Amino acid sequence: MTPPLVRFREKVCVITGAAQGIGLATARRLAAEGAALALVDLHRPGVESAARELRADGADVEAMVVDVSDAAATAAAVESVVARFGRVDVLVNNVGGTRQIKPFELYTAEEMRAEVDRSLWTALVCCHAVLPRMLEQGSGSIVNVGSNSPRGIYRVPYAAAKGGVFALTTSLSAEVARRGVRVNCVAPGATRVDDRAVPRMTEEQERENGRWIEELFSSQETIVPMGRWGSVDEQAAAIAFMASDDASFVTGQVLSVAGGLTVP
Repeated sequence: MTPPLVRFREKVCVITGAAQGIGLATARRLAAEGAALALVDLHRPGVESAARELRADGADVEAMVVDVSDAAATAAAVESVVARFGRVDVLVNNVGGTRQIKPFELYTAEEMRAEVDRSLWTALVCCHAVLPRMLEQGSGSIVNVGSNSPRGIYRVPYAAAKGGVFALTTSLSAEVARRGVRVNCVAPGATRVDDRAVPRMTEEQERENGRWIEELFSSQETIVPMGRWGSVDEQAAAIAFMASDDASFVTGQVLSVAGGLTVP
């Protein structure tokens, strides 16, 4: 087994949604294990702050402000990573997150589309952007960040998008397994995020959805077998394992990191 804290030495890792939460925790974890990092986020102050923090700890880090819903911009960003670091070994596909919490019948068509675009389309775009480089190298690891939301309430469009991330994982992994690229998914359950650079919702949305937000959070606290919420560091540890060579014989898997809950 590779000794701890050196699994990503000489590895180049791209992390999307790296300005906060699970993405930032994963960046810290992979940097501590020796990775060179490309941190990707649309929120410039957050991603630049994350890069400064990790550079201060000695990591080789590039901050990139990219809208990963834009396929052309994302492909160009990957080429910039290759120009800067020489290769791409790991993609942590972390962009996503629901913007609405309410009963399905109250969603507008525009809100449904926005949830799918944010949490599924971006994952497709990022996988599509890094894959040619990984196939050219004959190696690579993609970790998609899913969710336990398909077992939950009041986030049906988001849950459907994350179900699509599961399908992306299993289908793409089968397609590229014999070409040196692994594709897995970590599906977080209830996880506390205390460092949001970008609010989940506007104040107006929080007022409108307040009663359902409270019910959702209450349900999460009661159904988790371990009886508590998880931390971003616990999610980062699972992502780091899936991304690393310690998981070299693991592909096409959805790992639920949710205190005992499972997903389809």
